[in-house]
Amino acid sequence: MGRKTNTYKVKRKNKSSSGAGSFSIFNILERWLKIEDLSIKKASGAYMPQILFIMALGILYIGNGHYAENTIRRISFSQKQVQDLRADYHTLKADYMFDSKQSEVASKVKKSGLRESSEPPIKIIADQ
Repeated sequence: MGRKTNTYKVKRKNKSSSGAGSFSIFNILERWLKIEDLSIKKASGAYMPQILFIMALGILYIGNGHYAENTIRRISFSQKQVQDLRADYHTLKADYMFDSKQSEVASKVKKSGLRESSEPPIKIIADQ
């Protein structure tokens, strides 16, 4: 008994059985690219550089999508931080402005024994 080899059998579609699905994009692509006429051996060697190039482009496309999503996430996080810091800045500025009023300074200094002068300052003019 001789050795038999495995072969790839291409199934051909009947032209008469084309129903409503014959106008799908995949059927049009299949007819345009003539995929049925290619064998596995021909396709593996002849189209390998194109297949590898398309795979590399796909990997780059997926990687670019992940990079863009991470960048958007970092930008969003930074914007939230800026909003929080801006709110803190305005709060601290308002507190500083309140604490630097003359009446507030006088009430805080009163505890240490200092008092507010009720007399206006005197201008001293020196002769040269």
